[in-house]
Amino acid sequence: MGNELMVFVVMVIVQVAFAGMIIISKLVMDGGMNAFVQSAYRPIFATISIAPFAFFLERKTRPKLTRSVLFQIFLCSIFGITANQNIYFIGIKNSTPTIVSAIDNLIPAFTFIIAVPLGVEKMGLRSIAGQAKFWGTIVCVGGAMLLSLYHGKVVIGQLGFHWKYAESTNEDVNSAHSNFFLGPFLLIMSSLTYAIWLIIQAKVNEKYAAPYTSTLLMCLMASVECVIIGFCVVPKLSEWTLNPIRAISVVYNGVVATSLTYFLSSWCIERKGPLYVSMFNPLLLVISAFLSWILLREKLYLGVVVGSILVVAGLYGFLWGQKMETSAEDIEVNKEKKQSTNLQADLELQLPQNPKANVHPLQLKQISQNIKTEL
Repeated sequence: MGNELMVFVVMVIVQVAFAGMIIISKLVMDGGMNAFVQSAYRPIFATISIAPFAFFLERKTRPKLTRSVLFQIFLCSIFGITANQNIYFIGIKNSTPTIVSAIDNLIPAFTFIIAVPLGVEKMGLRSIAGQAKFWGTIVCVGGAMLLSLYHGKVVIGQLGFHWKYAESTNEDVNSAHSNFFLGPFLLIMSSLTYAIWLIIQAKVNEKYAAPYTSTLLMCLMASVECVIIGFCVVPKLSEWTLNPIRAISVVYNGVVATSLTYFLSSWCIERKGPLYVSMFNPLLLVISAFLSWILLREKLYLGVVVGSILVVAGLYGFLWGQKMETSAEDIEVNKEKKQSTNLQADLELQLPQNPKANVHPLQLKQISQNIKTEL
């Protein structure tokens, strides 16, 4: 009971950490920080903070790094950080924290859509589990499209409380609705690149059993890539200077929202599995909406509320189907093991007790066929 409570508390902390990243990133970018600069700093601080874990925890167990694995890690750096983070932060700039956290729930659906053609996942529409995954994906994508295309009336207005720093920024968070289509569209593309990263990262984990080292290499490569892109887009050095709030933002995003959350999520996956961890994604939506409403004076619109509900409902439908599918596979595996054990036991009973006795091969074959027929 105590261990389960600890896992639950840790996953809540992870979601709070992610919500804090969204809020503070939105805040500093509304205050004038360029999205490409924000994207370049994050993997740098992530690399610095992950390096000690990779060195001390995997120093003796680190496998040999082959060229194919190194190339796959390079692809992970492209899709998982460079492309993902640049699009993601531009999306945050042109959207609101509530929409950002709602669209993050599309990642399992996009992963399923990509995995089916590659043969990693099966559609299985004849089973209830397959239908749940299929319709959950459709509802998720439909909710995201509603977020992007429909604005609607204000459901919850601005809070009377004002944070002084938020008031000093150049923009009100709700002014992002002038780009109401661009922001969600970029965030959807960000979720798509993240889903591609998940597929590639799964292949890396199979071939290279050193997660901290592979993450370190991925962040190191992405640091170089993001800095090059950042200086091409923002060549002025004055744009790269960090005032106190910007420094807090990039350090927090690299150390807390990347290194710490990766470590805590891995710890929870090891104890409860990836499905349990995925179930906490909608909590990010609730926390982000609440913090944004309090700190950034965000308004909640009808399209955002209804679209978010559809995305969360679709996510849980998808996860329910996935759980049913996994349970069915486990039952089938246990059944095959039981049959194999029974077959071996019956074979031993029907064979002569004398170990020196000669048994003709055709007799053995006939005994095996009889036992299989009985099973």
